[in-house]
Amino acid sequence: MDQSRAVQVAAAYLLRYGLVLVIAWIGFMKFTAYEAAGIQPLVANSPLMSWVYAIFSERAFSALLGVVEIAIAAMIALRSVSAKVSAIGSGLAAVMFLTTLTFLFSTPGWEPSLGGFPALSAMPGQFLLKDIVLLAAALWSLGEALPEAR
Repeated sequence: MDQSRAVQVAAAYLLRYGLVLVIAWIGFMKFTAYEAAGIQPLVANSPLMSWVYAIFSERAFSALLGVVEIAIAAMIALRSVSAKVSAIGSGLAAVMFLTTLTFLFSTPGWEPSLGGFPALSAMPGQFLLKDIVLLAAALWSLGEALPEAR
């Protein structure tokens, strides 16, 4: 295997399992009061998700999200066992990151002292920008697993 191919293979593993680590870590954090309180303003201001607090408490919804995120991470991690399961997990991760990126537009967070757009506050703006890269990683993982899943 030439060096270029070896780097590509290593990068693919790092990208997939780095994505798994990030999603799982965030998922496990959802079981803490800190994280439940942290996502509350994002969810409460979202036209897509604000209804959930009428059904679930802040902590219960956060824990539910944690279960979903850990399941998605596990599905992506199963690539060597099942390309189909990994593709489904990757697709779900992409939907999850697209959803969280909508918080950029629904949660107050443009930094007014810097003149507004595009000056993002630390929360939610800078906090959520990473989801663009995570979305790309999820789409790559989906695209890589999908041909074998079929």
